[in-house]
Amino acid sequence: MEIYLDNSATTRVHPEVVALMVKIMEEDYGNAASLHRKGAEAERYVTRAREQVAKTLKTEPGRIYFTSGGTESNNWALIGAAEANRRAGTHIITTSVEHPSVKKTLAHLEELGYSVTYLPTDRDGLVSVKDVEDALRPDTILVSCMYVNNEIGAVEPVEEIGRMLYKKRPDVLLHADAVQAYGKFVIRPERDHIDLLSCSGHKLRGPKGVGFLYISGRTKIRPILYGGGQQKGMRSGTENVPGAAGLGLAAELAYRDLARDTEVLRQRKEELIGRLSALPGVRFNGRTDGTSAPHILSVSFEGVRSEVMLHALEDRGIYVSAGSACASRHPSEISTLSGIGLSKEAQEGTIRFSLNSQNTEEEIRRTADAVEELLPVLRRFKRR
Repeated sequence: MEIYLDNSATTRVHPEVVALMVKIMEEDYGNAASLHRKGAEAERYVTRAREQVAKTLKTEPGRIYFTSGGTESNNWALIGAAEANRRAGTHIITTSVEHPSVKKTLAHLEELGYSVTYLPTDRDGLVSVKDVEDALRPDTILVSCMYVNNEIGAVEPVEEIGRMLYKKRPDVLLHADAVQAYGKFVIRPERDHIDLLSCSGHKLRGPKGVGFLYISGRTKIRPILYGGGQQKGMRSGTENVPGAAGLGLAAELAYRDLARDTEVLRQRKEELIGRLSALPGVRFNGRTDGTSAPHILSVSFEGVRSEVMLHALEDRGIYVSAGSACASRHPSEISTLSGIGLSKEAQEGTIRFSLNSQNTEEEIRRTADAVEELLPVLRRFKRR
């Protein structure tokens, strides 16, 4: 029996999405920029996908631009907005727990002469809205804050930051990396004064290699890709028709049953917390009271290295992550766990379980049973 609990790294593509993408690749394979019938067919798929995504955000389809994924969306949001607004200022505010695709992009902007303030978080991984307000300067042009932390599932106060900026500094843009939130939360960028929103398809049972960037009507932004002028000249390159169509359908399916799926996720997560909390030497990172993301659970196991636990579970057909998938191969990049005050030993013993609404009670039970059996064995092994 295979048990996949690494859904924050990627998800299994929904069968309906697979079927649609296969049809497009085999039958309706035209280039959306072509003027003949095949091109028009392809363009309709992209238009439909843009409408599907826009509907989930209660916005206009013209605000949605398809990209290659969350990393490109974050790069474009930060570089494009910074360069377009440079005359107004060169100061950017962010948090110390952002995804590498944000932190490394901001490091690049620092090399170009921008100033970046990295705000700390509390022990639950949450940034303070007051700290954001206090960090504002006359030359601040942009605030970037992730919606859900990819390592521990902390839900950052993006909506509150948006309201604060709207009242105090409406000239400052707000970017939200919503890669781990889209498809799990009701997100209303216009209501919450979010100017730029980055999302990725493969986190919500859509395909890899496609995402989107929401851009508000007031946002000044420059393209970072130049070429044939696709997507109103803002994101050139041959449009990924099957990818966009797959993302659009995955988004529609995710939000069609959002309330039910979210409740299932929370139940499964609570079941796992209940079982693991009874074990000795177990620490949960971030909140476990229902205010964190419903699908992410970060657990530190005393006396066990995460890689050892990961592979021991893998031998039993259970797939999890050491920290986060984007950082697990580069330990020096892990920032959230150190940011919330975890010791180096605790960081090295941290496993991330990330759930999907398709995970069953039996899968959770088998996972907890496996951890309970493995812990004493692996701890004895380490002492040797």
